Amino acid sequence: MDDFNGTMMKKTLSIIAMATAMVFGLEAQEIGNEELVRIRESFARTREDIARMNAVSGNYDLKKLAIDRERQGKTDHLFKYKVQVSGITDQQQSGRCWMFTSMNVLRPSVMEKFNIREFDFSHNYCYFWDMFEKSNLFLENVIRTAERDIILDRDVAWFFQSPVNDGGVWNSFLNIAEKYGVVPASAMPETAHSNRTSYLTGFLNEYLRKEGYALREMISEGASEKKTRKYKLQAMKGVYRILVLCLGEPPAEFTWRYETADGEVKTLTSTPLDFYRSIIPEDYGSDTYIMVMNDPTRPYYQVYEIDNYRNTYEGVNWKYLNLPSDEIKKAAVASIKADEALYASCDISRYYNDDEGIADMDIYDFEALMGMDFEIHDKAARIMTRQSGSAHAMTLIAVDTDENDTPVKWQFENSWGPDAGHNGYFTFTDEWFDEYMFRMVIRKEYLSGKAVEALSGESEMLPAWDYMF
Repeated sequence: MDDFNGTMMKKTLSIIAMATAMVFGLEAQEIGNEELVRIRESFARTREDIARMNAVSGNYDLKKLAIDRERQGKTDHLFKYKVQVSGITDQQQSGRCWMFTSMNVLRPSVMEKFNIREFDFSHNYCYFWDMFEKSNLFLENVIRTAERDIILDRDVAWFFQSPVNDGGVWNSFLNIAEKYGVVPASAMPETAHSNRTSYLTGFLNEYLRKEGYALREMISEGASEKKTRKYKLQAMKGVYRILVLCLGEPPAEFTWRYETADGEVKTLTSTPLDFYRSIIPEDYGSDTYIMVMNDPTRPYYQVYEIDNYRNTYEGVNWKYLNLPSDEIKKAAVASIKADEALYASCDISRYYNDDEGIADMDIYDFEALMGMDFEIHDKAARIMTRQSGSAHAMTLIAVDTDENDTPVKWQFENSWGPDAGHNGYFTFTDEWFDEYMFRMVIRKEYLSGKAVEALSGESEMLPAWDYMF
């Protein structure tokens, strides 16, 4: 019966494919002289078109031409509700926004605990172990999939396309911090390669591809598990050497001297793991904090997990609950009112004016500038066509509301230094939130009963190369 159903399904799909081709005329068509004449004539060369051509062709930054001057000054940086902040950090030329944001959420409580006016974590320390563990995960994936085709298998192709990178999400920080701990900035300062990661990641990827390919060859030739494991360990020694040369060696123990707000100088000696356990809230972790996502391409109130999207082999994957935007907003408002900042991630490339630190759906009018409508106005369609997606993590710290306590605008604490945006901060309208906010990490208690109930449902596994990620 199963074979019969399978055969019938194949025949049905073939008929549908042929019918589609007949209806839509899928035969390829070149641009001939007649079509080219019509296309050329479509540019009318009116005075307005010539003016546009002169302006656009002579200016690289089209935002400066498309900005709506009447919108400038309409959005301020004042907020009714704002959590305690601890100063702007700078991730430099790296993709470590997820790491900075995860730590920025924790910094105020550290400053309060030690009664200090300034504090920052060593991002270099966590970056070292993140890259080290990602390298190990890559080699383990190579061993696990060694029997698959290196070209045709999509998972294997994905692994070798980018063995490691410096991107991540909140669970990436959690995996590293719970295994290796954290340290103050002075315990392992930034280096040229932690501030500018492209050369290190490129060099490390080249090395890992070489070692990954060698492991595949060994296994295909019948190498024993003992020999394979010995080779892999040797490869990890090479990874460690590269990271130490570029980033320095991470401390197993550190001594931290600090001055309190009262002027008293104190000294703390600790291991990174003990320090981490001493500074995090008692209930900090994946049981209390939930990553939520607004992805209109998939059903809401459903838990999803991205396969193999983690940095440690034994760590947790990227897992989230998909929710409507309004549901996420209510939880975010509750968190901010409780003086708790949130890890959040968005598409900062859209309708953002860095000079003013404002994102507003009406701040630019590219349609008027180009004399045509060329944008996708539906969030789901933008996601599926890869026009838009979550690209940058920041700390959500403030919300402004109207007389009915309905949000009108929000604010991020960014990690691009104090010269970016509005003194390092980024204000965005509530409409922009709907269109370009994607995910945040929030305390479970701020979610609705319906959302909490959905967390108990079975999660759906998505591939790491899914269009959303």
